[in-house]
Amino acid sequence: MSKRVLTTESGAPVADNQNSATAGVGGPILLQDQHLLEKLARFNRERIPERVVHARGSGAYGYFEVTDDVTAYTKADFLGEVGKKTETFIRFSTVADSLGGADAVRDPRGFALKFYTEEGNYDLVGNNTPVFFIKDPIKFPDFIHSQKRDPFTGKQEADNVWDFWAHAPEATHQITWLMGDRGIPASYRHMNGYGSHTYQWTNEAGEAFFVKYHFKTNQGIRSLSGDQAAELVGKDANSHQTDLLQAIERGVNPSWTLYVQVMPAAEAAEYRFNPFDLTKVWPHSDYPLQRVGRLVLDRNPENVFAEVEQAAFSPNNFVPGIGPSPDKMLQGRLFAYADAHRYRLGVNHTLLPVNAPKATTAENYGRDGFMATRNGSRHDKNYEPNSYQGPAQTDAALSAPLAIHGWTGTHEAPAHTKDDDFFQAGELYRLMSEDEKKRLIANIAGGLSQVSREDVIEKNLAHFAAADAEYGKRVRAAVEALRED
Repeated sequence: MSKRVLTTESGAPVADNQNSATAGVGGPILLQDQHLLEKLARFNRERIPERVVHARGSGAYGYFEVTDDVTAYTKADFLGEVGKKTETFIRFSTVADSLGGADAVRDPRGFALKFYTEEGNYDLVGNNTPVFFIKDPIKFPDFIHSQKRDPFTGKQEADNVWDFWAHAPEATHQITWLMGDRGIPASYRHMNGYGSHTYQWTNEAGEAFFVKYHFKTNQGIRSLSGDQAAELVGKDANSHQTDLLQAIERGVNPSWTLYVQVMPAAEAAEYRFNPFDLTKVWPHSDYPLQRVGRLVLDRNPENVFAEVEQAAFSPNNFVPGIGPSPDKMLQGRLFAYADAHRYRLGVNHTLLPVNAPKATTAENYGRDGFMATRNGSRHDKNYEPNSYQGPAQTDAALSAPLAIHGWTGTHEAPAHTKDDDFFQAGELYRLMSEDEKKRLIANIAGGLSQVSREDVIEKNLAHFAAADAEYGKRVRAAVEALRED
């Protein structure tokens, strides 16, 4: 076998990769050492800006297999036949911490799934909770700023976290999820995933349905207490990455069963609360879970940077038969996610192997820009329509149109007959066992008791009391006990 030759990035052979060129033995380094400068310059640029949220993540490849007929609800081709398999890539993540953060922390988990379908890539970008802290994207930058490191102290501050929540009563439901037993998953394999948002499905007849996605783990739910998590972080800050990597390497392939809740579009307007409110769930008694298929992860990435860090998911990557709903948070994400990837990875990030379609070919008039590999030739026109057999539109909408009415302006979300910010948080609390309630109260009080302002504490206590009188009373007593110590 011939020996492989080390070269510069331009392909020139490297004579010495151990010693820099100098002005004489022991002299200063020469600016003309192109190989040295190229290595240092590339090293300085090996890192791209980390994600502002969901920075710390792990990923894996797998497949989705349809197990049940859902063609009555959607014309999506990858869901069109029982037994059909579609290649997938998933990225799990924590939300608030930086790239160097620990895995076993109390934080929601991202559950971002890319389906490489024959009609293009479909991205489903969700979390391991069915709800979220806010319902309008205009509040998202403020929310994240309150949860991130303080500009002065350089660390997360209880004052900031709870002050924002004091002014966001709609967060009470998600706080109850986060501070409960599922707030720290034992691993990525042992948690559920949710689309969280409401999406639209459209069938071949043009009938529209609103849906919510539920990925139920087949490994069973396992979570950590605060003490267990602290011990695990001390042993292995990368615990969830380690677990996922090793499980797949051993052939213990994690899997989830996908269910959906289906609401006929005509029922949305008169439903008892706003079905597009991200801080609320649809009761299963109203819209039961219907099985769709199973997700299996069976292959680890070969290069974490190329395939996990550079993986780009955007909820506006739809396929025929699936589209958006009037969910305001989803509407904001349709812009924000793709824009974040253009900033981090460049306008040509969709050409990277992990992001490019696998079961079809992208055909469009995107050209040039940084790292362009698809520039066209003298025979390829970069405008449309044209007379040179370039790709043309189909005139077939991906999903059904959404009806709109009223005046433009900065409106609050429409109120339905039983809309409020606290009822579902109280329902969740009342479903918990006594031991679960004790742990929930202790977790909330541990953070809220650190807040320096009494008015902020009182506003938050009022939210828990509004959800359930006992809930509020017990949190108050626990906070007061800790502040007296």
